[in-house]
Amino acid sequence: MHKSHPHPRILLLSTVHSTSDPRIAGKIAPSLSPHFDVFTALSIHKEDDRRFLPNRHFIPLPYFRRLLWRLLLVHPVVLWKFLFIRPRIVHIFVAELLPLAFIFRWLGAEVIYEVQENLYKKLPLKSYNRSWVFEYLFRYFDHRARRLFKFVFTEDAYLNEYRNLQKPYAIVHNFAASEWLSRPFPVPDLRQPAFFYAGVISFERAFDTMMRALVIVKRRYPTVCLHLFGHLRISPKALKAHPAYPAIHDRLFFHGYVSQTGAFDYAGKALAGIALLKPVGDYADSYPTKLFDYMALGLPVITSDLPLLKAVVEPAQCGFCVSPYDADALADVMIACIEQPEPLRVMGENGRKAVKASYNWEKEAEKLVALYLK
Repeated sequence: MHKSHPHPRILLLSTVHSTSDPRIAGKIAPSLSPHFDVFTALSIHKEDDRRFLPNRHFIPLPYFRRLLWRLLLVHPVVLWKFLFIRPRIVHIFVAELLPLAFIFRWLGAEVIYEVQENLYKKLPLKSYNRSWVFEYLFRYFDHRARRLFKFVFTEDAYLNEYRNLQKPYAIVHNFAASEWLSRPFPVPDLRQPAFFYAGVISFERAFDTMMRALVIVKRRYPTVCLHLFGHLRISPKALKAHPAYPAIHDRLFFHGYVSQTGAFDYAGKALAGIALLKPVGDYADSYPTKLFDYMALGLPVITSDLPLLKAVVEPAQCGFCVSPYDADALADVMIACIEQPEPLRVMGENGRKAVKASYNWEKEAEKLVALYLK
């Protein structure tokens, strides 16, 4: 057994998030470690670099894309690990763990349930792991949890769905880590104008609009390129079938899912960072995390003209807001960045100031620790 520790033992648990997850491994665990003995159980994904796994308090879990296999093969492992660790608090990050969470509670642990997406709006968009049984069980356990667990919400709007909570809760936004504020400001190479994107790549996140815009920009600036970091959620067949793809496939650079440090090295040579969301599912109510990361890096942002996002970008004067459906408008902004790069430095400085003042993780971490101590 583990040696006694002066701080209460807690377990951060997800059967979906990987060991390199920026929020759990990069922000939450370090923020809680001064106050608690933190154990972190996350999935080992095939692209994870095992040389940089967390410390001895890290518990690797196998990862399966299909929910059924996770329920059958991973959840029993999770229960065994819980019985071995016996944490005072378990913080879960995915709804599939709710049934196990009730067992944890029955065995004496306090449970914190973090809601990172509004599944009531998201489920209709999901193309896999959907069945009426899973949806029924989610609704049943989710509503029971509202009476018995503490909650963390990553967006203010989730409170419209989660009402009449019986336990304390906190809204803890996924704002930027201050470590990115010390990076040098971007220095773009105008001979090969580059734009930057970090996050899941999908048509819901306006990748189709980006491709159509890039076709327009390439006609005037043939060396323009778009660097993309993240999981591609579009099949190769659907990607190649898109009308815009053949004209700009050589201008798209898919780097896959890499660490933030590696991805942000490319941001240092970009004109702007793109963070477009279409108003589908819960996206209209959600901040794209990359928006604040771009701002912290001193990178001008190009984001959707949704009210939530305009309320960040326009007062801070740190970028552009365009329709996520309007390729012409996006192309105009990209061309303006290439032809008039001087204002971009001021936008980058403004974004950094806004992060320092309002949109930083340190302020959010205080709310999280306060919830743990209630």
